[in-house]
Amino acid sequence: MLLPGATLGMLGGGQLGRMFTIAARNMGYEVVVLDPDPDSPAGMLASDHVCADYLDTTALQYLSKTCDAITTEFENVPAESLEYLARHCDVRPGARAVTLTQDRISEKTFLHDNGFATAPFAVIREPADLDAAARTVPSPAILKIARFGYDGKGQYPLASGEELAGAWQELGHNPCVLEQRVDLDLEISVVVARGTDGESRCYPVAENVHRHGILDVSLVPARIDADLEQQVLESATAIAGALDYVGVLAVEFFVSGGKLLVNEIAPRPHNSGHYTLDATLTSQFEQQVRAVCGLPLGDPRLLSPVVMINLLGDLWRGQTPPDWGTLLARPNAKLHLYGKREARAGRKMGHYNVLAPTLDEALHTARAIQQQLADTGTHEA
Repeated sequence: MLLPGATLGMLGGGQLGRMFTIAARNMGYEVVVLDPDPDSPAGMLASDHVCADYLDTTALQYLSKTCDAITTEFENVPAESLEYLARHCDVRPGARAVTLTQDRISEKTFLHDNGFATAPFAVIREPADLDAAARTVPSPAILKIARFGYDGKGQYPLASGEELAGAWQELGHNPCVLEQRVDLDLEISVVVARGTDGESRCYPVAENVHRHGILDVSLVPARIDADLEQQVLESATAIAGALDYVGVLAVEFFVSGGKLLVNEIAPRPHNSGHYTLDATLTSQFEQQVRAVCGLPLGDPRLLSPVVMINLLGDLWRGQTPPDWGTLLARPNAKLHLYGKREARAGRKMGHYNVLAPTLDEALHTARAIQQQLADTGTHEA
């Protein structure tokens, strides 16, 4: 076990790295962040910010000599960087799990090969794959680029198979997954932590609503029955085990016709788990610290119904932030801003959690705050 006073490395300096850094430093750890952005939100709060590319040999050597263990905040860290670091110190999660989830083709294949249900899909790597994919996957469908797609980016909806060739061209003839668009009852996700001893602990299931491909709101606990909840927890735990995972992992699911389908795996803390900062006994970021350090996992129990809402750069008028007084006047609302210098449309700038005795009350207050922030001018709470 790595106890407070040890030094932890973080590959990636965005909001997830920032919240990990806060949790780690609160627990007495030093944190070294590697991120090429000089204004890295995590780097601002870290013990040391190495401002360099993820493939920079000098930077990687420094981390390997300085850090007792290393983790990551996003899945697109170059695999060779993880493999290099793993030869010198503990990297958690390991390179295999992170690399597998970098690519939708490998991720979908892993899920299929291990018996986890997904929406029907086909792999497209070359022109010869187009006809077979169009015949295999029923319409309507969605074409998703295999790598570097997130928050709805790199996705192309298709009404029929005849549109596939043109959509693939629009996505630059890159490797893709063609996936059937299923009728959704709802979208849900769960964060699961797995320790070095193989122990797993799941957080409460979140019910998610997206807008323009970006998570808008998460409601916890999700409004699902006990049988479906148990399926979600068992599936997420099994996925973490099949990956031999150490760290915090999020699994997104579709519920279609009452059937549970795995959508995506994220090998890191997740946007839909930000409610844990205020509403669970152990946040997902403290849990990440615990797993990386080989400590016993914390208790993930829910302390209150909660609604989390993302704050996107669209709310900023130019670079002028919204009227936070509207939100802070609510005693049961908790604001979390990420320290990003520039607001842009669609960019995640922060989030807030609303806790209440019932989920309906929390949702009503959260939506009221959201509307007030979106409206022009100053509003009384």
